[in-house]
Amino acid sequence: MRPALFLDRDGVLNELVYYYSSEEWESPRSLIHLVMIEGVTEPLRRLVDAGWLLVIVTNQPSYAKGKTSKEALLEVHAAAVERLGVPIAASYLCFHHPDASVEELRVACECRKPGSKSLLDAARDLDIDLPRSWMVGDQDTDLACGRAAGCRVALIEHPGSEDKRGGIEPDLRVADLRELADALVQ
Repeated sequence: MRPALFLDRDGVLNELVYYYSSEEWESPRSLIHLVMIEGVTEPLRRLVDAGWLLVIVTNQPSYAKGKTSKEALLEVHAAAVERLGVPIAASYLCFHHPDASVEELRVACECRKPGSKSLLDAARDLDIDLPRSWMVGDQDTDLACGRAAGCRVALIEHPGSEDKRGGIEPDLRVADLRELADALVQ
């Protein structure tokens, strides 16, 4: 069994986008809005070289909210993974609405963070040792997801998600992935 870093994508690997129409920071909805966080590849490379398996776990509700197509979100995700330039073992994307009651089929979502289904699935699929793994995110939902799966949790303090955190104390608080790599790679 291997340890993994479960990485939230938006606010951790790529920049959040401020959409004036909704007056909030959100995930990029198209390729023109995708901007990778500066210097993200080097610390990820160090972590991979140190034996960490990288898995992306991301909520992408813009499709369910009618703000963009699922195809556009998949295109953004594929481009983000390609731009990282490091091996990503797997990606788990949730396209469900945060309020399951408005879903067309009214199906309860199990894959949306703070639920831990994606981490548990990844552990089974990739033979991951959850107690030795970390969930890395910029919001309380990421931290709650990691804790529910039995992982340690690291908070990246991205300024765009400041209003979506503060209720859960992380095991590690860092400014960015470089600082995380410094803490985890000796």
